[in-house]
Amino acid sequence: MKARIPNAPDRGNMMRKVQEMQENMQRVQEEVENTEFSASAGGGAVEVTVNGKNQVLSVKISPDVIDPEEPEMLEDLVLASVNEALRKASETMEREMGKVTDGLGMPSIPGLF
Repeated sequence: MKARIPNAPDRGNMMRKVQEMQENMQRVQEEVENTEFSASAGGGAVEVTVNGKNQVLSVKISPDVIDPEEPEMLEDLVLASVNEALRKASETMEREMGKVTDGLGMPSIPGLF
């Protein structure tokens, strides 16, 4: 008969918690991947929508900002919109995954998700 060490972790319980966390992480990841994130620049002149998989779904450009003499301005607006939409998606994934791992007392590792 093995003696039980006081305050020793219950391995069965720990494994159930790990499995539950993995299932929750998978669910959250799928939810965020299927969420759309939009951002705009230039007062709404350019709007970009991405999903949680970091795929660009749409780019809308107001005809008012299409100036053949200044393509750099339009390029900057598109770039700013894309980067902001991707940042929103990334922050949401990190925040939602942090909620899942927080209950286990695991440290949050920035950039892990």
